[in-house]
Amino acid sequence: MREAVILVWEAADRSCGKRLKAALPQLVESMERHGHLNLDPRVRQRLLAASAATLDRLLQPIRTPAAHRLRRRRQQSLGRNIPVRTFADWNGPSLGHLEIDLEIDLVVHHGGSLWGSMIHSLVATDICPGWTEAVPLLAREQSLVVAGLEAIGRQLPFPVKGIDIKGIDSDNDSVFINETLIKYCAERGIEFTRSRPYHKNDQAWIEQKNGAVVRHFVGHDRYSGAVAGQTMAHLYGAVRQYVNYFQPSFKLVEKTRHGSKVVKRYSPPATPCDRLMQHDAVSAELKAALREYRVKLDPVALLHAIREARSALAAVTCPEIRPTPSGESLEQFLAKSPDLWRQDAAHTSRERRVQPPRTWRTRPDPFEGVWCDVLGWLQEDPDTKAITLLNRLKSAHPDRFSDTHLRTLQRRVQQWRGIMSKELVLSQRWKGRDRSDGVWFWRGRC
Repeated sequence: MREAVILVWEAADRSCGKRLKAALPQLVESMERHGHLNLDPRVRQRLLAASAATLDRLLQPIRTPAAHRLRRRRQQSLGRNIPVRTFADWNGPSLGHLEIDLEIDLVVHHGGSLWGSMIHSLVATDICPGWTEAVPLLAREQSLVVAGLEAIGRQLPFPVKGIDIKGIDSDNDSVFINETLIKYCAERGIEFTRSRPYHKNDQAWIEQKNGAVVRHFVGHDRYSGAVAGQTMAHLYGAVRQYVNYFQPSFKLVEKTRHGSKVVKRYSPPATPCDRLMQHDAVSAELKAALREYRVKLDPVALLHAIREARSALAAVTCPEIRPTPSGESLEQFLAKSPDLWRQDAAHTSRERRVQPPRTWRTRPDPFEGVWCDVLGWLQEDPDTKAITLLNRLKSAHPDRFSDTHLRTLQRRVQQWRGIMSKELVLSQRWKGRDRSDGVWFWRGRC
C-alpha cells in the first residue's frame, strides 16, 4: 500500500494529501492505461478509498528527508482611459454563462540582477477554472506581449461556440499600459482593465500562479538568450498540460469576517479541466474534446519531460555546477520513482545553486596583533572570563578596544575552549598532565 502511495504521489509531483486525494481516481486510471501501474484489486480499492489524512500519514516518514524602487512616471492619459478593477470587483461568474476573464503578468527571470537582457515569462490565468498558460519572451517589449497573448489564445481551449475571452486585467507596468495593447483589445472587443498601483491583492489569482507554477517549475535563476528561451518554451509546453489536466488546486468560495478573525471556505480541490467540465455553460462539444484530449495524456511522461527540460534549462544557465539532462527513458524514470524522494536533488523544481564556501573575511579582525597575548593569558588561566580578558586589553590599548568587542571576544574564547576540549578527549597524551604544564595552547595562527 505504501509503495503504491509513494509511486502515485511522485507522479503527482509530491502534492499534499488533499490534492492527491482529489487526483487519485484520474491519476491511477491514467497510469494503469499507459502501463505505469499494475495494482492488486484489493490494494487499488484501499488506495482509492484512503482519506487525505491517511495519505498524509503514509507519506509523512518520507517527506521529512526528502530599498525602495524608482517609480516611473507613465503617461497619465493612457491610465485614465483604462478602467480600474479591484479585488472586490471580481464577482464569481454565474452558472448560466461562462465569461473568460484573464489576468496577465510578467515574471522576470533576473537571478537577483536587473542589469542586461533577460527572459520574461508572460503568464495568463483565467479566474473561473484557474486555467494557466505561460510563454517566454526574450525581451520586455510591448509588441512581444501582443505576440505572446496571441500564442496563449491559440493554446486556450475556450474559443469554441460562444465562449470567448471577455476581459484582460493587468497591473500598471508600462509594457501593458500602452497604445499597442489597448488597440489589440479594442479590435477584438476585449475589455481591458488594470489594477490599482502598488496593490498586488487586486491580482491575487495571477500572483498565486506566478509562485505555484512559474517559480515552482522554473525557479529563481537568471535566464537569457535564444537557447534558454527555446528550452523554457519546451518546458512550458509540458507544464501547461500537467498543471491544467492533472494538478488539483483549491479555489476560494467565500470569505467571512467575524470580528478580527477571517474565515475562508474553499471548494474541493479540482483541476482546471475538471472545473470546465463541471460548468453548466461549457458546451458538450468542448467537454468531449477536453475528455478525449486528457485520455491521451500520460502524467508520468509529462512529469519526466518537465524534469528533463528543467535540467536542460539549468545546464544552459550554469553548466559547470548544474547537472545536465540524464537522457534516461521513461521506463528508467518510472523504475526509480519509488525512491526519488530519498534524493532531494531529483526533485528538479527544488534545485538550489551550489554556493562555494566562503574563505574571506568581511570585516577587519579587531584582535589582529594582540591575539597571541590573549592566548598567553588563556594558557595561564584557562577558566578566565572574556570580560576579564577585554578589561586587560582595554588597559593595554585604551584607544583601540571598547565594550562593543565583548561579544566577539566571547565567541573567540568559546571556540578556543571547544577545540581544547576535543584535544583533551581525543588525544591520549593529555592523560596525567597538569594545566600548568603548558599544554593549553592555540593550534592556530596568532
